[in-house]
Amino acid sequence: MKQRTLGASGFSVAPIMLGGNVFGWTADERTSFAVLDAFAESGGNFIDTADVYSAWVPGNSGGESETIIGKWLKASGRRDSTVIATKVGLLDGEGGKGLKAGRIAAACEASLNRLQTDVIDVYFAHRDDPDTPLEETLGALDALVKAGRVRAIGASNYSPARLAEALAVSDRNGWARFTVLQPEYNLLKRDEYEGALQRLAIDEKIGVVPYYGLASGYLSGKYRTPADLTGTRAGAVKKWMEGKGPAVLAAMDSIAAETGASLASIALAWLREQPGITAPIASASKPDQVADLIKAATLELRPDQLNRLTAAG
Repeated sequence: MKQRTLGASGFSVAPIMLGGNVFGWTADERTSFAVLDAFAESGGNFIDTADVYSAWVPGNSGGESETIIGKWLKASGRRDSTVIATKVGLLDGEGGKGLKAGRIAAACEASLNRLQTDVIDVYFAHRDDPDTPLEETLGALDALVKAGRVRAIGASNYSPARLAEALAVSDRNGWARFTVLQPEYNLLKRDEYEGALQRLAIDEKIGVVPYYGLASGYLSGKYRTPADLTGTRAGAVKKWMEGKGPAVLAAMDSIAAETGASLASIALAWLREQPGITAPIASASKPDQVADLIKAATLELRPDQLNRLTAAG
């Protein structure tokens, strides 16, 4: 699997990033280990998680995904060959909430402990915090980089204006800059990334790792009628069954017939080829689903196929 440069972060990564949001949610520890093994054995080296995963599950309090990944890293011996990204900002706790300096410092130590590592490769601000000055947030993140607790920092769910402002704050103070961006982006959700945010990422050499690459599973093709709306993601995909959703699936169906690839692989392969994108994020709750993710890393769609998908969305 040919790797790509992750912006100016200093990392080279596989062109597909494994999402860890399902670990401790729809995938228990044993299944999560099997998914992680399958991904790593196929050449994957880039894993995404967050301290808040999966606090929404009854009985959970957050940190479950990081804990499972940490156990896997120790058991597998793959820490040095794996790029680990996690996030801060949505799980309240010691030091306050949001992106306050005290919260960032405490949350980082907690994540390091759960991941059983002494450094986080990419540490994301999970969501912009308008109640905390950018100087406070970026100063705290820079302190972690200088202390060797974090190697690179990233921004998730930032607008173009706020990302540009954050870069300017870092530059004025000589602090670490955001070198990775995690926006929502897929064939059906394009307005937040395409345009100003995309241009800024390209101009500033920021690696882009979009989430919801499969639109909560809709672009896998498994949800086509109201009768299909079952399971944990049913509510999230219902909105895509109207509007452009069916037309996008039809375009994907035709390309699947031409290539023999699954719809999931096609959706992620399209995303992988969009300007500025380094590696789409996709999760797998079963090890046999990993094959579609790996296929997406190498599937070469023809220009006319890419154009048909773009036009449909």
